[in-house]
Amino acid sequence: MSTTPNDPIEMFANLLKGGQDVFGNAPHVDPMAGFTALTRQMTEAQQQFMKQVTDFWSGKSAASDETDAQSKPTPGEDKRFAADAWRNDPRFDLVRRTYLAYSDFLKGAVESVPLDDTTKAQMRYGMRQFVDAMSPSNFFATNPEAMQLAAETGGQSVVQGMNLFFEDLGKGQVSSTDEKAYVVGKDLATTPGAVIFENDLMQVIQYAPTTAEVHEHPLLMIPPCINKFYILDLKPENSIVRHVVGQGHTVFMVSWRNAGPEQGHWTWDDYLREGVMRAIDVALGVSGADKVNALGFCVGGTLLACAIAVQRAQEIDRVASITLLTTMLDFTDTGEIGALVTPQSVAAREASIGSGGLMKGKELAFTFSSLRSNDLIWQYVVNSYLKGKGPPAFDMLYWNADSTNLPGPMFCWYVRNTYLENNLRIAGKTTQCGVPVDLSLIDIPAFVYASREDHIVPWHTAYASIELLAGESTFVLGASGHIAGVINPPAKNKRNFWVNSVTDPDPDRWFEGSQSMPGSWWPTWTQWLDGHAGAMVPAGKTLGNRQYKRVEDAPGRYVLQEDE
Repeated sequence: MSTTPNDPIEMFANLLKGGQDVFGNAPHVDPMAGFTALTRQMTEAQQQFMKQVTDFWSGKSAASDETDAQSKPTPGEDKRFAADAWRNDPRFDLVRRTYLAYSDFLKGAVESVPLDDTTKAQMRYGMRQFVDAMSPSNFFATNPEAMQLAAETGGQSVVQGMNLFFEDLGKGQVSSTDEKAYVVGKDLATTPGAVIFENDLMQVIQYAPTTAEVHEHPLLMIPPCINKFYILDLKPENSIVRHVVGQGHTVFMVSWRNAGPEQGHWTWDDYLREGVMRAIDVALGVSGADKVNALGFCVGGTLLACAIAVQRAQEIDRVASITLLTTMLDFTDTGEIGALVTPQSVAAREASIGSGGLMKGKELAFTFSSLRSNDLIWQYVVNSYLKGKGPPAFDMLYWNADSTNLPGPMFCWYVRNTYLENNLRIAGKTTQCGVPVDLSLIDIPAFVYASREDHIVPWHTAYASIELLAGESTFVLGASGHIAGVINPPAKNKRNFWVNSVTDPDPDRWFEGSQSMPGSWWPTWTQWLDGHAGAMVPAGKTLGNRQYKRVEDAPGRYVLQEDE
């Protein structure tokens, strides 16, 4: 396996060899002073670790309730060793304690390295992958739960685990949900509607109204192009599309095509021109309105904002309001995933697929899962392969596994101009569709939503969008993560969200002055949306019109295309 100077594993190996190569990545650090401090910190950490291990294996701390309480996982944080089996048997108790102590030692060693924040984040990521992978819970011989279950079932759990392993081996990925439990169009993405337009890049779906009257301005939804659109239309009780239609809005949805070899030449501009802008044309052409309200989710929000900025530069004004869900426009702080994007990695991608080719969806999905590997990878390895328990049916995880490919030129432009160089926030820094893009030209009302525990779009970063947009902004912070925070229907009355009518340049000050509200944020958003949706008019009796004729029933063919 080849490595680069910024490879976290190689950097840590260099650290163990003496640190001479590590300091080359941080020219502002005094090598001799840094090495002296590092040596002292490493020595202290080693001594502390050895004392812990000696105490564990000599039995001195085995009876210490305080030490045992400290080694127990924090609720909601680490469930690997929650079972009593890890403590009832002294052998596995010592294995658990030793692993946790050594994990702390390795992580502390990374934190002791006097490097810049970016390089340290790369090392932190690499070390966490190693530590998580080497957990004794991941191996049959050191997992008392798996061994006990095998004894109780007469070995049947082992046989079933091997069957599940070979099934996943054939698919090339670890299953996180029962993929046989759902059929798109039958169990998911079932809101009635029709595809009324398609090109080589996307389809546009119009949903059937369920109210006698609808708002004058339709709502156009732009989902992320790295996943299928039906995250916004899961099961009927979880569907944000069905909810909005029920509130009297005419809803149009973009369904991105899963790129294959024939589509490997598409660019970022193609996604703007033939994707977002074309969908706006369709929504206006069918509804007869002069403007649409537009919603973008994740990278769909980034595409939407860029498309609107391009049109505003062209003096085209066709969007009444913008809703951004877990979206980044300012990429100053991209969380841990930003550490994985280096000049070397981007240059390598540009050389391989920048002029044509595909960024595989499974590779992207694995990268995102690795950010929370214990929750999104290793727990399924343990439950499936070691215990023989197939993953349960879960609609959000089914969607998450239904990955899509991206065209190489589009992906490379996006990564370089966002994660690597953060060019979108600078007026005129990028040229898109032939015009310099300035996000401050977007002077329409904006509703910006973020999730507090989002590991993909840090909420502080989503909040930064209100500083780039010139219109009046409303910011809402939801509980939970990137997906679960967004998909929170009112009927379930789960979680909470925070609101504050006063915006502040400092997101932490905004949060200090915010008010926590129980339940779903959806009603707050739809109330805001109603204020920008125009007058009520009779609902149409047909979907599409003479120009945009019905192609097929929703959800359409494009969403059914599997990742190759």
